[in-house]
Amino acid sequence: MAQATGPSRSQPATLSDVARLAGVSLATASKALNGRSQVRAETRQRVVEAAERLSFRPNQLARGLLAGRTGTVGLLTSDLEGRFSIPILMGAEDAFGAGEVAVFLCDARGDTIREQHHVRALLGRRVDGLIVVGSRTDPRPSLGRELAVPVVYAYAPSDDPEDLSIVPDNVDAGRLAVEHLVSCGRSRIAHITGDPGYLAAHDRVTGARAALSAAGLSLVGEPRFGEWSEGWGRAATAMLLDRHPDVDAVLCGSDQIARGVIEVLRERGHRVPEDVAVMGFDNWQVVTSASRPPMTSVDMNLEQVGRAAAQALFGAIAGAPRSGVEALPCRVVIRGSTAPLS
Repeated sequence: MAQATGPSRSQPATLSDVARLAGVSLATASKALNGRSQVRAETRQRVVEAAERLSFRPNQLARGLLAGRTGTVGLLTSDLEGRFSIPILMGAEDAFGAGEVAVFLCDARGDTIREQHHVRALLGRRVDGLIVVGSRTDPRPSLGRELAVPVVYAYAPSDDPEDLSIVPDNVDAGRLAVEHLVSCGRSRIAHITGDPGYLAAHDRVTGARAALSAAGLSLVGEPRFGEWSEGWGRAATAMLLDRHPDVDAVLCGSDQIARGVIEVLRERGHRVPEDVAVMGFDNWQVVTSASRPPMTSVDMNLEQVGRAAAQALFGAIAGAPRSGVEALPCRVVIRGSTAPLS
């Protein structure tokens, strides 16, 4: 009976099978498939052809270990249920998936001790790097400079300027929002936003005022800070209309606030957008699409923030780390609540 020259069809080919078919040692086959320079071109070609004949797929973990890596990364968030962290995580996982990287996802739930536990556990699994996703855009404590792997912060920047942080540009987002309203012919623009303890709320005011100043305009009254809620949108709009009945646009700090604004405007007999344009923030589809009319909103491109963080981590793992805070542009998604004045 003739001896088998390769693996049975029910079992995947191994590196030993490839080495045997190519007539080289196991070490040489490994070096050839991992692109090592110590292998002659004709030998590498023979190994590659053998691998193709056997439909051999290198084990990603084993291949990574040969290069001192495990092919795994950690994604650490403080708000796994949040509307902001999930798109970032999706974007990061998309980028990691393209490179066939395994991802360990951990939720610290905003607890520092739990976060430290997760970091130790991820390092114990020998991850190649970490992405830390915040639940808000305020700076957060750095994990420190002593970690054995690179770290990239997303959405919430690290308080250490030597770290790399990828964040949405909230100042520019405020500017873009006002520029859109001005382009729609609005000149009496008010701003109702959320919790004054959030840096994002103040950054958007800064951008909005810069755009108004460039257009020779100013806000109607002062920015109204309160809560990120529909109820606050209703209450603030009632106060706004009592004091400034001639307002022709309201820029809101969230889509939930904007929904409350639209409701009160309608109750007071103001048409949206014919009399008053209303613009939200976050582009939360469940709110913007259900609004009547559909709501114009600023999208922070959070999936792009996640992809950029993953790509930056790839670079750091490859030996090209960056530092500082990198702000990515947002975009205006135009819908019926800000149609131009006729």
